[in-house]
Amino acid sequence: MKALVNKNTCIGCGICVDICPEIFEIDPQGLSESMVAEISSYYLPDAMNAASACPTNAIKVL
Repeated sequence: MKALVNKNTCIGCGICVDICPEIFEIDPQGLSESMVAEISSYYLPDAMNAASACPTNAIKVL
């Protein structure tokens, strides 16, 4: 599984980083990005929670 962040809808609020800092970070432009190519099963629930909490639905876990 991987996390995709839509930079066109991300507002850089940081909720995803607060929920799952092992997967998400804020990039130099102030928007969220995934730091890993593949999400390990250990972090998958947190990544999915981060996607659900995103106020603009900018994160998809596929």
